[in-house]
Amino acid sequence: MAFEPPERLVRALGETYGDALAGPWLDRLPALAEESAARRGLAVDRVQAPGGRSSLVALVRRPDGAPAALKVAPSFARPDLERAALAHWHGWGAAQLLDEETSGETPDDALLLERLHPEVSLRSLPEAKALLEAAGIVRRLWVEPPTGHAFETVADRTERQSAAMRASRDPELAPIVSAALAARDELAAAAPELLLLHGNFRQSKVLSGERAPWLTVGPEPLVGERAYDLARLVRDRVEDLIAAPSGASAARRRVNKLADSLDVDPARLHGWALFRAVESGLRARAAGRHQDAELLLEFAGWL
Repeated sequence: MAFEPPERLVRALGETYGDALAGPWLDRLPALAEESAARRGLAVDRVQAPGGRSSLVALVRRPDGAPAALKVAPSFARPDLERAALAHWHGWGAAQLLDEETSGETPDDALLLERLHPEVSLRSLPEAKALLEAAGIVRRLWVEPPTGHAFETVADRTERQSAAMRASRDPELAPIVSAALAARDELAAAAPELLLLHGNFRQSKVLSGERAPWLTVGPEPLVGERAYDLARLVRDRVEDLIAAPSGASAARRRVNKLADSLDVDPARLHGWALFRAVESGLRARAAGRHQDAELLLEFAGWL
């Protein structure tokens, strides 16, 4: 079977890492995926489309006929860190890693995972129910990181992002960018906890499963405080919030509701939600995704 990369993956890798780095890997991807499947004796059902933004996911069957998912990502997207996080969670709230090796060494950058139902995420539920289920899942992921881990901290990741944000030259955006950077500096200076975080947790990252009703996928793991992990969830379905007459007040209520339900400081969640929305908005703007940028920056302005 041909492992052609979905268009979404091609576009997203180019935006995030640059075509000079992403292009050569995408050229090799069909061969890499074929080799990974053959090495494990997998039969391929189909490539998932539109798929993710950092990897190719193929729905496969193991030699015994059991369903699974093969995820092939470039080394510069750090699939080794995703593997480490999934191994540490060991299926608790997250997709189970099926080819974990006790030596810690793997034959390639591919991950063989428990197959979930990619067409059914929490976004298929009414908003209130989706947020309730999301809160129940994400709290399971917040555990002590493994000893000797290689995960970066929230402070380190956001410092790198801040450097790019400071390069913004749009005077109209200067006030909100300055507010987001100030919030980040204050929050990063006094982190209250260092827990293992998903890093990119939102409703579309929680899929229906057989072993459990809902399990998360696609972590970009790091260590830090819970408020950072919740901040991306705060703006889920942002397009609906923007379209609603009471969107601004609904957004602020969502911050308080999530903070209260998960015993997180609402002021810290507010600050991280602001920073992450502005950072994402500036990245979308730089990539030419102007509609996404407008939604994110308007949402940030409400906070």
